[in-house]
Amino acid sequence: MEEILTKTIVFKLNNQEYGANIDQILSIERLEEIVSLPQTSDFIKGIINLRGDVTPIIDLRTRLGMKELEPTEQTRVLIAKVQDVQVGLIVDEATDVIDISPEVVDDAPELVKGVDHRYMKGVAKLEERGMLLLLDLNHVLSLDELDEVQQVAEE
Repeated sequence: MEEILTKTIVFKLNNQEYGANIDQILSIERLEEIVSLPQTSDFIKGIINLRGDVTPIIDLRTRLGMKELEPTEQTRVLIAKVQDVQVGLIVDEATDVIDISPEVVDDAPELVKGVDHRYMKGVAKLEERGMLLLLDLNHVLSLDELDEVQQVAEE
């Protein structure tokens, strides 16, 4: 029987590699000027106009409880579909797309370097890279936060 590999985008936050299912990623963009919005959650950085679509931008570092960094040349925005809402996720760097076998994925421990386990799908143990924390983008935003993001996009 053929093994089903999961295509995974690899990105960095705080020098740690993370992965997310490529099926949720629409594109990878350079960080553009973000129009900031008043009275939104601190991790919602604002909006960008991406090819005619107003796209809310979320700082994944802030969202996961890490300190914010000034953007660099390597900073990227992962344009993702999160429960039918298009959002941009700011990451330090997008490095790779790899195939991951389910055999190398363990359940996420309760706490991984301060990242809440609810955001985690698991931990992939890869020979060539070490541990890759797999994020579940559907849980990175709660339903209330998604509503907030949706309202931001519609204003």
